[in-house]
Amino acid sequence: MSIQHRAQDAIRVLSEAFAPLDCHFLAPSRKGNFSFTLVNEHGIACHSERLYPEHYQGSERLQRVIERARSKTLAA
Repeated sequence: MSIQHRAQDAIRVLSEAFAPLDCHFLAPSRKGNFSFTLVNEHGIACHSERLYPEHYQGSERLQRVIERARSKTLAA
């Protein structure tokens, strides 16, 4: 599977994980890097760090990204 396909899969999983919040993604680069912003009814809830393929390849790594973003969202 190509880096672009992995990035698209990660984006889909992240969107599902944070529903009903809106996820706005900065389009993945050719190298598969991207970031996202979570938006609730009051505005921006959380900005993610820049994600690289090594951050989201594998379900455990992607789950850590989700947990960090949830923690930041709850703290805000």
